[in-house]
Amino acid sequence: MAISSISIAATGMQRASQKLETSASRIARFGAEEVDIATEMVKVIEAKNDFKASAKVAGIAADMSKALLDIFV
Repeated sequence: MAISSISIAATGMQRASQKLETSASRIARFGAEEVDIATEMVKVIEAKNDFKASAKVAGIAADMSKALLDIFV
């Protein structure tokens, strides 16, 4: 269970990073293309929150694994 939780959290962090890169790329093209900065900034904040939540899941899963190992050892 904990291993799959860590894997799911890692996938979530990768997706958040991709969302951030996409928005950053769009923001960088501001002026050359029609870009809604407000929308892109909302997406950046969402990506940040998604990453933080996934990192928290990974941390808790690691803590749970450690606690389980401590019980067996």
